[in-house]
Amino acid sequence: MPEFFESRAGKQLLALTAGALVLWGVGYVWHLQIFNAFKVLTVDTIDAWLLSIFIIGVASFVYSLFRIFDLRKEMHRQHQHARRSHWIATHDHLTGLPNRYAFEKFQIFQPLLNEDDDHQPMATIFSIDLDGFKKVNDLVGHQGGDQLLRDVSKRLAAFAEEGCVFRFGGDEFIVVARGLAPEKAGRFANLIIHSLTRPIQVGVIWCQVGASIGYARWPEHGDLLQDVCHKSDIALYEAKSKGANTSLAFHEDMQHKVLARAQLEGQLREAIDAGRIKPFYQPLIDLRSGAVCGFEALARWTEEDGSSVSPLIFITIAEETGLITTLFQQLLGTACEDAKLWPEDIVLAFNLSPVQMEDRLLTSRILEILKTAGLPPARLEVEITENALIEDPELAASIIDDLHNAGIQIALDDFGTGYSSLAQLARYKFDKIKIDKSFVSSLRKCGRHDKIVQALLNLSKGLEIKTTVEGIEDNAQLAYFLQEGCDIGQGYLFGKAMPASETLSFLESRDRMLRTSTIVSVHT
Repeated sequence: MPEFFESRAGKQLLALTAGALVLWGVGYVWHLQIFNAFKVLTVDTIDAWLLSIFIIGVASFVYSLFRIFDLRKEMHRQHQHARRSHWIATHDHLTGLPNRYAFEKFQIFQPLLNEDDDHQPMATIFSIDLDGFKKVNDLVGHQGGDQLLRDVSKRLAAFAEEGCVFRFGGDEFIVVARGLAPEKAGRFANLIIHSLTRPIQVGVIWCQVGASIGYARWPEHGDLLQDVCHKSDIALYEAKSKGANTSLAFHEDMQHKVLARAQLEGQLREAIDAGRIKPFYQPLIDLRSGAVCGFEALARWTEEDGSSVSPLIFITIAEETGLITTLFQQLLGTACEDAKLWPEDIVLAFNLSPVQMEDRLLTSRILEILKTAGLPPARLEVEITENALIEDPELAASIIDDLHNAGIQIALDDFGTGYSSLAQLARYKFDKIKIDKSFVSSLRKCGRHDKIVQALLNLSKGLEIKTTVEGIEDNAQLAYFLQEGCDIGQGYLFGKAMPASETLSFLESRDRMLRTSTIVSVHT
């Protein structure tokens, strides 16, 4: 009630009541004079007064009706405005689908009207992420990408009830399938993938994207919708790691894996801060002379208790968490300091992550590290994988040109295992090609691989680009690549990755071995 009197209508009522009481008080005090004044009035005068009062009353009544009509109209307008504001707050403006805020308010099922019904409510939450959307967006522009997202939204809406498809932002969607039997969830996810992978016409261009899906069930995997959605996101993350167009159901092992990864991420941050990740060096051998021509720096993480973490694990985490730049600068700085102790003809080879090829400041970072360490740019060779050239070819070409202009050598790493293209060899300036060790391990076992290796070696000779072969582990492999005219070899046959403290002694022992072999060959 106090709130009413604070409103405009309540204040008007109080004012009218106060005015009426004042008039009543005046009339009570002066009622004799007022009534005597009325006695002297004629009938015509009284009729005129009554007519005036009647007309004023009718006008006031009509005015009140207009006011009531306007009030109802204003209430309706405010109601519509509130509904519109609520829709804007709970829906994605591009696709018209409910958004993350709407999902938080979403009721996964309506209360049953028949309380005696034994039907157990159930639902499956599907987390969907588009594969390859960024490439399509770059191809057709942002407007084309928006059109593709709208078409994807329409296709998803055909799989669920109204209001059960959500867009969380970017290319991430949620589908809630009420009443879906557990044994049908996998087929349902595959149907979604099949629908989304069909080509979509954007203007005059037909585009195609993939989809990765993770799904979890309510209430099997949680009582709260948000908890089940979190678990479907975990399954989605696992599905994306398996490759495009993959769907996976959540299971508890995934949760344990995520927790272990989060713990490992924290340990990685501590290891970087403490400098426990250090470069080890694997020798690069000139196959013609047998001399060491360089070392490739390889990251090694060894804990204080002697346990180690595979680079395949912690490098991936560093790339995904944005720690790769800090780790790269730390390792390259240490490697450059170590390389200064080697003879001047020994080159330092260092790998670049594909993520770093998106950094426009990469060249300046490398040059600053070289300047600080006092290592000439000509003694550094950076290795770039084929996959690193795919995301932004123009930026990659610019970075490679800048590195070349600074005097740094460029090697194309793992050639033949990624998006191999002769156009890459023509477009980018490479000083070396590195043949992946997978071809070496299958040498003499697969005739097709042998022919591919020979083709790669002939290609490098034709382009006058040196060739490095990884993974040489026995003398038969060495003899084969010597016969084929390969330039540089790398592998366990020559030496495993070693700490910096062992590199100088390795160089000395290698020199002694070469001198001994030379003396023996002269005497024979």
